Amino acid sequence: MIGGVDTHKDVHVAAVIDDVGKILDTSSFDTTAAGYRKLLAWLRSYGELQRVGVEGTGSYGAGLAHYLATEGIEVLEVNRPNRQMRRRRGKSDPVDAESAARSVLNGEATTVPKSGQSLVESIRVLRVAFTSARNSRTRVILQIRDLIVTAPDQLRGVLGPLSTNERVARCARFRVFG
Repeated sequence: MIGGVDTHKDVHVAAVIDDVGKILDTSSFDTTAAGYRKLLAWLRSYGELQRVGVEGTGSYGAGLAHYLATEGIEVLEVNRPNRQMRRRRGKSDPVDAESAARSVLNGEATTVPKSGQSLVESIRVLRVAFTSARNSRTRVILQIRDLIVTAPDQLRGVLGPLSTNERVARCARFRVFG
């Protein structure tokens, strides 16, 4: 048996096909640990599960892909169906899940998703945190600069001549009193 999953934020839609491409069933599962367990049990209830194609393994399908891989299931990343095919067959989650399974069966899906456990993933997470901190700092600096323009004369006289770093440090020491 081969599975295919169309992933979403709250619900994943799965399809199971046999080794000649006959659709056996489709069903929906919550995007929780319990939902992942139910999805896998459901897929296995149709026979020996060979592989599962999952859409969005870098976003909504990341948790499911990781769970299936830890359970010993071969997971392949599936691209969204092309727009022409979607227009011909219609857009629906069961159709997309079936398409994911078929792309595994016919060999279109060959990419094994990233595990999210490597050194590269750790660096990516640190990079996201750094970028977020830098962007926040920039926003604060610009807000302080803009607020100084309309500040009372006394405050503008104190903060205006300071360098950017000195302004931020001085403003960080401000306290609100009663």
